[in-house]
Amino acid sequence: MIIDIIPCLSDNYSYLINDKTSNLVGIVDPSDFDEVNKIIKRKYGKLDYILNTHHHSDHVAGNIELKKNYKSKIVGSKADGNRIPGIDILLDEGEIFKFGKVNFKIITVPGHTKGHIAFYSEDEKTIFTGDTLFSLGCGRVFEGTIKEMFLSINKIKSLPGDTKIYCGHEYTKQNLDFCLKFDENNQFLIKKLDWVKERNDNKMPTIPTTLEEEVKTNIFLRCDNSSIKNILNMNNSSDEQIFEKLRSLKDQF
Repeated sequence: MIIDIIPCLSDNYSYLINDKTSNLVGIVDPSDFDEVNKIIKRKYGKLDYILNTHHHSDHVAGNIELKKNYKSKIVGSKADGNRIPGIDILLDEGEIFKFGKVNFKIITVPGHTKGHIAFYSEDEKTIFTGDTLFSLGCGRVFEGTIKEMFLSINKIKSLPGDTKIYCGHEYTKQNLDFCLKFDENNQFLIKKLDWVKERNDNKMPTIPTTLEEEVKTNIFLRCDNSSIKNILNMNNSSDEQIFEKLRSLKDQF
């Protein structure tokens, strides 16, 4: 599967995907019609599917115009069936969306929104996480609960370490700054700092990351770490309580 990263708006990412065997073309979370359409027209001249991780406008704004122009089918969460514009195919936990030879397993990941899903391909070692898990961060909890978000990111954490993570925004630098504040002796984080700065300076994506990398560096996936608990003065707290504290601190960061 070929994946093209398309920067949109101020910090969003849409992803143009192509299954080489079937030549099907799809777009994940089309934030802006004009930005994604010029790439679609130049590369393929067609669009078979639109995949939405959740209903927020900065992830679905291009849906209707793309569907009108290319007769595309829109794929999204069954729980968001009344909130995703133009939706045709409604999917739930564990169901498989067949994109040519690529099988995307649907993983429900509520927290950021109630109906948020991720598209995971085991064969391609790829997951589109939307606004659930970011590089070095996780999404704000808007519609769901802290518990739901904690369980959702740990669902993703359970996947193989070589899974490539394609998330919804370029937030890596600010997330890294937050992680370093409470995980300052993490050598993997310190090593990553210069690389992230260089990518940002050259206006290059820091995406994709890998789950293996995130487990070493993403503080929200390290809530069981004794050093982090100690810095927070919460040595006897559960991992979920650590997550709740970190999410609250990040909201104010």
